[in-house]
Amino acid sequence: MHEYTSRVRVWGLTCPGFPEEVSRARRWTRDILRGSPLVDDAALIVSELSTNALLHTSSGGERGSFHLALAVAPQVIALSVTDDGGGGAPKVAHQDQDAEHGRGLGMVSALAHRVVIQGAGGGYTVTAELFVNAQRGGHPC
Repeated sequence: MHEYTSRVRVWGLTCPGFPEEVSRARRWTRDILRGSPLVDDAALIVSELSTNALLHTSSGGERGSFHLALAVAPQVIALSVTDDGGGGAPKVAHQDQDAEHGRGLGMVSALAHRVVIQGAGGGYTVTAELFVNAQRGGHPC
């Protein structure tokens, strides 16, 4: 490989803070990953992370937005959602099966091989990594 080329491809999408943008983010992810065996898991993860940004941060509403980044390399797919801040730090909570809320990041953690949360009160980025040739996640972040 030449020193100035890479086999990593990166895409970005900024969505206004409206609920219908979650389905657009999911379609965008599916379009980019078409043909990948990880497309369904990736679309579910993007849907969950986007919904969390809208519901729990300043990203939701007329003035809000959230940003998606999707990086595809031969061995890993990394999906990141960055919110506008204004909410508490996202955290993986393992709720009991009857809980109606608070299960989303636990589900993301179960699907992904690694989950990383970065940021502060001004905005958080949650990145889920899916390893191409590995068993399904369940690894703590």
